[in-house]
Amino acid sequence: MRARAPASSANLGPGFDTLGLALALYVDVEVVPADELSVVAEGEGSDYPADGSHLAARVASAVVGHDRLAVTVRSSIPVGRGLGSSAALAAAAAAAAGATNPLAIATMVDGHPDNAAASVLGGLVTASTVDGAAVARKLALDPALAFVVLVPQRTLATKEARAALPEFVAHADAAFNLGRMGLLLAGLADHRLLVPAATEDRLHQEQRASLFPEAPALLAGLVDVGALASCWSGAGPTLLALCTTDAAAHVRAAGEALLADAGVEGTALLLAPDVDGLVVGE
Repeated sequence: MRARAPASSANLGPGFDTLGLALALYVDVEVVPADELSVVAEGEGSDYPADGSHLAARVASAVVGHDRLAVTVRSSIPVGRGLGSSAALAAAAAAAAGATNPLAIATMVDGHPDNAAASVLGGLVTASTVDGAAVARKLALDPALAFVVLVPQRTLATKEARAALPEFVAHADAAFNLGRMGLLLAGLADHRLLVPAATEDRLHQEQRASLFPEAPALLAGLVDVGALASCWSGAGPTLLALCTTDAAAHVRAAGEALLADAGVEGTALLLAPDVDGLVVGE
């Protein structure tokens, strides 16, 4: 069995652990019966050990109940960059192994359902855990939107990014984020309503800035060169620019220059949203 899952960008500024967006970068996983476990990995993440410790092997083995499998992984999703690589890989591996609920498995692997839901459902999603189970719904997404990601060469472990967050949140900050998330959802449904303030946040972006000091200037620069709004992608360090399809190519080219001017090694990618999510085939 084969399965393909898209990358994702979570949080989108104010939607911390709640919003996710599927992007057109993919991981493909094939799982077939074999006499013993073998793992072949190509593309992003291919430098990880190709043995039973590989996430795809662990997920597939757990689904089928044994490890007599040949697992092949081909990925274009950068690892450790805030683009949901673990959630996408877990969802694809689970589906390729025959799981009936890849969302539940990917959520368990990732720890929360926003990235997992985007990779499984595609498009723009909201996700939460209700009575111990992941519940996700697709939201309206304007087809006139495209997305530019600035992907630094450096990685940022999710555990480290989580450690930068405060234990408690002030009531005013929670209310601020809810207000901004309302603006964001309206703008994602109709780009004409999107304003730069819609991706402002008081829960995680500023708190993580010390882990990527160049981020605030890069985010501001993306808006200055034509993005409608900008934010961290998940826990970073990738940054996301929300653009019209007409402006996106210019923003991508300008994004390369912004990285260079900031002395940050990396690349800028122009990505369409993925609207199909997890795709499974023989």
